[in-house]
Amino acid sequence: MEVFTLRRVSIKDVQFGERSEVRDSTLFVSLCELEGLILEDRFIKGVSVKIARPGESKRIVPIKDILEPRAKLDPEQDIFPGVISDPNFAPGYGSTVVLDGVCVMTSGKLVNFQEGLVDMTGPGSEYSLFSKKNNVVLVLEPADGITKHDHERAVRLAGVKAARYLGALGRTVKQFSKTLYPVEGPVSLAMKYPDLPKVVYVCQNIAQGLLHDNYYYGINAQGCLPMLLHPTEFMDGVIVSGNCAAPCHKHTTYHLQNNPIIEDLYGEHGKTINFIGVIAAPVRTAFVEKERICRQVFKLAQMLCADGAIISEDGGGNPEADLMFTTRLFEKNGIKVVLVTDEYAGSDGASPGLADITPEADAVVTNGNGNERVTLPPMEKVIGALETVERITGGHAGGLGQDGSVDMEIAGIMGSTNELGIENLRTIAI
Repeated sequence: MEVFTLRRVSIKDVQFGERSEVRDSTLFVSLCELEGLILEDRFIKGVSVKIARPGESKRIVPIKDILEPRAKLDPEQDIFPGVISDPNFAPGYGSTVVLDGVCVMTSGKLVNFQEGLVDMTGPGSEYSLFSKKNNVVLVLEPADGITKHDHERAVRLAGVKAARYLGALGRTVKQFSKTLYPVEGPVSLAMKYPDLPKVVYVCQNIAQGLLHDNYYYGINAQGCLPMLLHPTEFMDGVIVSGNCAAPCHKHTTYHLQNNPIIEDLYGEHGKTINFIGVIAAPVRTAFVEKERICRQVFKLAQMLCADGAIISEDGGGNPEADLMFTTRLFEKNGIKVVLVTDEYAGSDGASPGLADITPEADAVVTNGNGNERVTLPPMEKVIGALETVERITGGHAGGLGQDGSVDMEIAGIMGSTNELGIENLRTIAI
C-alpha cells in the first residue's frame, strides 16, 4: 500500500526579511526575491507585497484567489502539476510540505466583479477562515492593454508561483506534524473492506468561460470530461482555481487543497465506509454539456460499484441543474446521495434557495444564505482598492460609507458560505 504524507510546518507569524526562510515558527519573506519571481511574467507590470495578520485592522479587497504554500519534499518533484511545470510525476504520492497558518492572496485591479473581501478583525472576520491566517498579499498591476483573460491568467500563475516558492522554504524545517493518507485503488479497497458501503465523492468545478474556470493538471476544465482522482491528488494542487464565481461559495485553490469533505471521508474510511475515490466534475453551461458530463459521472460511479455518494456544488444557479440531474441518475439506480450546497434565499431567507430541485434530493446540507446582509465597520488600512466594494458581488452602489464602512451581502466575503463546509454557517428551516 502506498502512503501519502503531509508535513505541516506551523507558522505563527510572517515578516519581511533580507532572505526568505522559516525560523522559529516565523516565515521571513524577501521582497526582492518574491517580487523578482512575480515580475518574470511580462503580463505583470508591477507588484506590491503586503502582510495581513489575524486581529489587525486591515481590509483586503478585491481578492481573486487564495492558495496555501506547499511544495514536494523531494525537489525533483513539483507541486501544482501542469500549471507552471510539466506534469511528469505522479501527484498525490510521496511527501508534501505545508506552511500551516499562511495563505497567499492575489489582489489588485479588478478583473471581474465576482472577487471578494476579507476583514482581518471585526464582525466581517467571523465569516471567513482567512481572517485567522497570516496572509501574504500580492497586489498586482497588469501590463498596459492586456485582455481580461490574460490579466486573469497572469494573476493565477503569480499566486501559484508564490505558493510554491514559499512552500519550498519548509523543506528544511525539522519541527512539523505529520499526517499519513493511504493511496489505494478501488479493487484493492473492495477486497480490503468487503462489508463496508463504498462511497465516492463527486466534486463539482465550474468550467463555464467568462472567467468562470478551473484547471485540471493545467488544462482548462472546459475541455475535460470528469476525472477519477485519488483524494490525495487534491492536496498536491492538481486543480487550480481560475474561477471568479461569487466569493461566498466559489472554491479557491486553498479550499481545494484543504477539502474538508475529503478529510472527513478519510476519517471514516475503514471504520464506517469504504472511501473509494473522488470524481472531479466540470460544470458547463449548455444542457447538452451538463447531461453528457453527468452521465459520465454516473458511469464512473457505477464502474466503482459505489453504494453512496457525496456531491458538492461549485458556484450557484445553473450548477444546481447538474446537482439534481446527477442525483436522479444515482438514486434511481440505487446509489444514495447527500448534496452539499449553499443558498441564495433573499435577505429575509424566505425565497427559494436553489435554482433547481428534484424529489430524489432528500438529503441536502446547506452552508448558509449568501443574501444575508452585514454592515462592516471601517478598517485602519485597506490592501487593494476599497472602491471596488460597490462593484463586487454582494456590494451595491452607495454601499461604501464616507467613513469606510461597507453595507453588503455576505456573498462578497471570501468563503463565507463555502460549499465544501469549511466555514461555520448553516441554513435553518423557517
